[in-house]
Amino acid sequence: MEHVKKPEWLKIKIGTNQRYTDTKRIVDTHRLHTICSSGRCPNLGECWGKGTATFMIGGAICTRACKFCNTQSGKPLPLDAEEPMRVAESIRLMKLNHAVITSVDRDDLEDLGASHWAATIRAIRELNPQTTLETLIPDFQGRGELIQMVTDTHPDIISHNMETVRRITPLVRSAATYDRSLSVIRQIADSGITAKSGIMVGLGETPEEVEQTMDDLLQHGCSILTIGQYLQPTRKHFPVAAYITPEQFTYYKIIGEKKGFTTVESGPLVRSSYHAEKHLPNH
Repeated sequence: MEHVKKPEWLKIKIGTNQRYTDTKRIVDTHRLHTICSSGRCPNLGECWGKGTATFMIGGAICTRACKFCNTQSGKPLPLDAEEPMRVAESIRLMKLNHAVITSVDRDDLEDLGASHWAATIRAIRELNPQTTLETLIPDFQGRGELIQMVTDTHPDIISHNMETVRRITPLVRSAATYDRSLSVIRQIADSGITAKSGIMVGLGETPEEVEQTMDDLLQHGCSILTIGQYLQPTRKHFPVAAYITPEQFTYYKIIGEKKGFTTVESGPLVRSSYHAEKHLPNH
């Protein structure tokens, strides 16, 4: 596939301020993994500058190797039992009003990392009772009892990303399936917690397929949707098929809200935790 040139609207300046410097120092000192760094997020400067960060638990090595993702894949190290408290303490030091937690996939563990997730959320709640919490969870292989371990800790929002439309899912996701992801969303919504999801565009999908994914998510109880431009992390990853125009992103936002999502964040640089603090119910 021939290389598609990156348009002007995707070129960003990473500015730094004192808050950015402080956030970076805390992340480095506490040996924390953030998806901001490992995912090479284009909004890192903006979010760290506001003192928000998305923490990645379960280590830095993922057992899956999705073709869109820059997180290192391979054989992970054993879980760090002190990580839940380190993350909770860092959130306290950063004085975060809203924290986002995600993780690598840990298909190597018996409970796929679910009890580590629950321990982290409990530690954050204990140390930071005022901090609202969003968790971006893996599919836990669709095992309901493991998803319930997370829903039982009652984060304010639980997100699980569809990543792309049905047709493209098997091309870019190494183990997850479209229907399994929908069933995860359904379980989150049925537990009474706000369900959120995100997709990337520019992988070769059609607008009709994006709208179908919106309909599928709404039918499964999803109320918040993020839509962003796929950016190829390295030459080994899936190539960008198209750079979607800002106008098309605006169209997706309008159509998504018309269809019934309470919030749609849609733009070239939008990522799943971008402006996450605005997605809280009654916020």
